[in-house]
Amino acid sequence: MASVLVTGGAGYVGAHAAKALARGGITPVVFDNLSTGHRHNIRFGPFEEGDIRDTPRLAGVMQSHAVTAVLHFAASIEVANGEQSPAAFQDNNVAGTQSVLEAMRISGVKQLVFSSTAAVYGAPKYTPIDERHPCNPVNVYGETKREAERRIHDFAAAHGVQYVCLRYFNAAGADLDGEIGEEHEPETHLIPNALKAAAGRGGPMKLYGGDYDTPDGSCVRDYVHVHDLAAAHLAALAALEGGARALACNLGSGRGHSVREVLDAVETVTGRPVPFEIAPRRAGDVPVLTADPSFARRALGFTGTHSALEAIVRDAARFHAARWGMALPGEAGRS
Repeated sequence: MASVLVTGGAGYVGAHAAKALARGGITPVVFDNLSTGHRHNIRFGPFEEGDIRDTPRLAGVMQSHAVTAVLHFAASIEVANGEQSPAAFQDNNVAGTQSVLEAMRISGVKQLVFSSTAAVYGAPKYTPIDERHPCNPVNVYGETKREAERRIHDFAAAHGVQYVCLRYFNAAGADLDGEIGEEHEPETHLIPNALKAAAGRGGPMKLYGGDYDTPDGSCVRDYVHVHDLAAAHLAALAALEGGARALACNLGSGRGHSVREVLDAVETVTGRPVPFEIAPRRAGDVPVLTADPSFARRALGFTGTHSALEAIVRDAARFHAARWGMALPGEAGRS
């Protein structure tokens, strides 16, 4: 059975990808320092604890498990933290990626799927955004991911590595079996915070900006189910096996939903209104950010099947309700 290294495989998207690999008959070797990931997410293959910036350790793991490819998720992702600690983000996201590439060179691994982000585009010049859109990041997180993409491109050209960079829009939802979900500390993502507010766990949720040039005044974003993201990584591996050399693909649903629409979906799913209060706009937030996912369909044969908004919210709600001991309407007796 083939083995694939999953850096950051104890985290939210990485753990879903590890599960998808295992179900596809591929052994996921999780490499994580557990700084933000969770040990209980590591259940689908062997675990090697370590930091991606430790190149000899990383190369040794690649060699000992005879891995044939790398899914690289390990990164610092919280935008506000990046603005406060840019050097730390550069170290983890850029130097860390360079270390992964060097370990691949040492070990002779030639295939890489990189977890990137729509933040590489910055403020959109047009929407929906396709891969031809200029990359002009407006925050440290986006800058470090863009620089990591450049390092990957240059390294691949020099060393014959095949790669796919997957630029996520808004990852959301939870594992269809309820095993894995969002567990960030602190939580900054909209859907889990809306669910917490609906459940009365803490105060009202903050809605940042209610006067954008959108139909209801709140920001519009493209949400993609984490189950679909995991499937896209397997599709990317298959594309590399089929001869793809150097790709960058958007991963989104192609549909935009406003913050208020998300809150309405949470109320529909949970039967509970979401208390919220309007807060000032956040720096860098743009009114509308949606993906054109057509290139991923053509290049990877990938079409998301679970990214309707209510399906995303329902799967997230099931995961969190089980942790909180909260019943959902129509879920009685569900195993």
